Amino acid sequence: MIPVTVDQLFLSNLGFVVLLKSSEDKRTLPIFIGAAEAQSIAIHVNDVEVPRPLTHDLLKNLLDFIECRLHRVEIVRISEGTFYAELVLERDGEAVRLDCRPSDAIAVALRVGAPLFVAEAVMDEAGRIEEVNPDEGEGGSVKDPKVRPRLTPRELLERQLKKAIKDERYEDAARLRDQIKHLEDTHSSN
Repeated sequence: MIPVTVDQLFLSNLGFVVLLKSSEDKRTLPIFIGAAEAQSIAIHVNDVEVPRPLTHDLLKNLLDFIECRLHRVEIVRISEGTFYAELVLERDGEAVRLDCRPSDAIAVALRVGAPLFVAEAVMDEAGRIEEVNPDEGEGGSVKDPKVRPRLTPRELLERQLKKAIKDERYEDAARLRDQIKHLEDTHSSN
């Protein structure tokens, strides 16, 4: 297993992508995720406070309540372009593995501080070598003509708001509007 970290979250022409970066070499693993999971990850990574717990906050709270620890997350395989992950949980000295979508596993792992791992075979099949841009120093960036710049949490929420209004999902739109206002209030008080 290769230890990885969340390097970037961005919107490509095909959807939201979370980019995992190997701690052992210059490989990265792009995984397409849904808008809700992207929002959840962005909100946590950017320390945005939300008025009510999100689904991944609820799962973290549930694990705390039942005194179960998320030991680690493993992205274990890829089949026909779909990634498979497992939550490795520990309770009373026993380990349990639960099948999980990588996006949900990552969102929960970030909240509890659990490490992320990718199977060597998965990284070999779907990983990419990071290209270093000389203008950016050693850190570099991934070059992909389909990739747009990363979105801020506010931009992500605004896009979701526009889509909710277009789709006539007015309750979702109201919730998103409130999250944008809360985000504005949080940043204006800092």
